[in-house]
Amino acid sequence: MSRTLFIYTTRSNWVIGAVILAIMFMYLAIIVSMYDPEEVEQMAALVQMLPEEVAAAMGFDILVTELTSFLAQYYYQFLIFLFPMIYCIMVGNRLVAGHVDRGSMAYLLSTPHSRVRVVTTQAAYLMLGVTEMIVLVALGGLALSAIMYPGELDAGSYLQLNVGAVAFFLALSGICFFFSCLFDDTRYSLALGGGIPVVFFVINMLTNVAPNYEWLRYLTLFSLYRPGEVVAGEQAVWLNAAILVGIAVILYGGGVYVFDRRDLSL
Repeated sequence: MSRTLFIYTTRSNWVIGAVILAIMFMYLAIIVSMYDPEEVEQMAALVQMLPEEVAAAMGFDILVTELTSFLAQYYYQFLIFLFPMIYCIMVGNRLVAGHVDRGSMAYLLSTPHSRVRVVTTQAAYLMLGVTEMIVLVALGGLALSAIMYPGELDAGSYLQLNVGAVAFFLALSGICFFFSCLFDDTRYSLALGGGIPVVFFVINMLTNVAPNYEWLRYLTLFSLYRPGEVVAGEQAVWLNAAILVGIAVILYGGGVYVFDRRDLSL
């Protein structure tokens, strides 16, 4: 890995990560502040003001009375997917295809570093970026819960929620990275590297609304990370996390392999 390139990539992308992280913290603080075990039915009444299909699509259609389940439903069921996915798509596209498209990859490859070292550095940045984002959000939720509702959060279930989220986004970012390595043109990289995660996201929302299409979820990564089932103890969290990490390894490794061996129009 190239330390110089890693620092340059960090400087080029930190604003995107900071903005998305700030938005995630804002929504997390709002969600935590809305929890009140004595007034949770009022929260349910607010949710019922939404169209039934919208509430179901966002996973807000189940009444919960416990803090960990509350966070799983109102934050991890929808918001935790949306914003890091945007980060993965934007940054994943910029890391390799963006450099090739702009012509700056020629400069990077003119240095003493090999193709593998350059692209491995970019892969390491994306993996560390999404992991750091989820870890910081998890720590923020832990701190807010401890301050506002001491003793209410189930630490074990909360840990599983976030381990699953890290594994999920490693796999999702792997999709974005693979297609960024595969294409020279950012249009194609975005079309597949960004399009596939968005399609997965839409399918997940569709299956929440229409149970008859539940089978479609098993064609996506969302079948391996279901926050509501995690806190209910209905999902094999550690096994699914291992599968997601395995998918991430294959996708990132495939991206490095493809980039190292293909012709580049520099």
